[in-house]
Amino acid sequence: MSRYRETVNQSAEYLRLSLPLMSRQAAALHPISYAVWYEYVAGINPPLKAAIDELSKDGAVLDEASTAELFRKYIAEIDEKTAQRLRAGLHKVLSDMAQSAAHAEDRAELFGQELAQWSEELGGSAADPSVVEGIDRLLFGTREMQGAIAALKERLDESQNEIEMLRQEVGRAREEAIADSLTGLVNRRGFDLALAACLAAIDLAEHGPCLLIADIDHFKKVNDAYGHLFGDKVICSVAKILKANIKGRDTAARYGGEEFVVLLPETTLDGACALAEKIRTTIEASRIRRADNRQEIAQITVSFGVAGYCAGETAREFIDRADGALYVSKNQGRNRVTVAAAGLPRAADAQSRQS
Repeated sequence: MSRYRETVNQSAEYLRLSLPLMSRQAAALHPISYAVWYEYVAGINPPLKAAIDELSKDGAVLDEASTAELFRKYIAEIDEKTAQRLRAGLHKVLSDMAQSAAHAEDRAELFGQELAQWSEELGGSAADPSVVEGIDRLLFGTREMQGAIAALKERLDESQNEIEMLRQEVGRAREEAIADSLTGLVNRRGFDLALAACLAAIDLAEHGPCLLIADIDHFKKVNDAYGHLFGDKVICSVAKILKANIKGRDTAARYGGEEFVVLLPETTLDGACALAEKIRTTIEASRIRRADNRQEIAQITVSFGVAGYCAGETAREFIDRADGALYVSKNQGRNRVTVAAAGLPRAADAQSRQS
């Protein structure tokens, strides 16, 4: 369930109350600051409110560090979809405010010009000096208002730029968080996210996704014989072949060590088996040489387990069935593709396809 359940009118009121509080702080007007003050005025986060009241009881303002710490400590469990809505909402509000400020600036400028013209005309006539003086004060106040509006517009523009930079940084951080640094494939966390999203979007009227799990055969012997740096080269070479053979919404990931997974959201079981066999034979036919002496090492092979999704099973059960099929491939001589039967991942239920 969403963290925020307020109506449009309620959230608009909380926004109206939040903005003045945000503007008095030393932190920029960004989504993290907005989330902190939104929850403060909404009264939905008592521990956060108590912490802010304590920090600001002597008139102190919140800086970037204290605002970030409040967010981390009291709001950090906020889900990604809610965070995206907050960013988008604040960006729209600031954009609307900037447009309103620009409009007000234009109107104030026109009013100032009219006052200046009126003051000039009265100054050349026999008008009451007090009237001229009053108009001059109005003109002075109008110019001050123009300066304040211009400063507000500049700050809003800066805040919009900060939000855009934050959005880009969040995007980069997210990509880095789900990428495997050695191979450039998605890492285990990224795969888990992709699988969860895939299963949540399944249309039961069509076939479900398929999953390949691959493991480099006798990898420990490669490491022992040629060293870990060469082992890394083998892993990268297998990853490159996997990446070259996927397309569209497919996801290839390094699941850990020398193990890989490939999620195929739009591929039938027969298609998944054919793909696994193609990748297996490509790796079997490849040759990897040492960088120091160009020596060709022993043949590298990979074993596969393949599973098609069964309606109602969890992500863990789906993975376990594919893993059970991989276990059969390993036990039956390696360098082969084994298809998991529907149901529990029992080795006796798997159908083996030997090349």
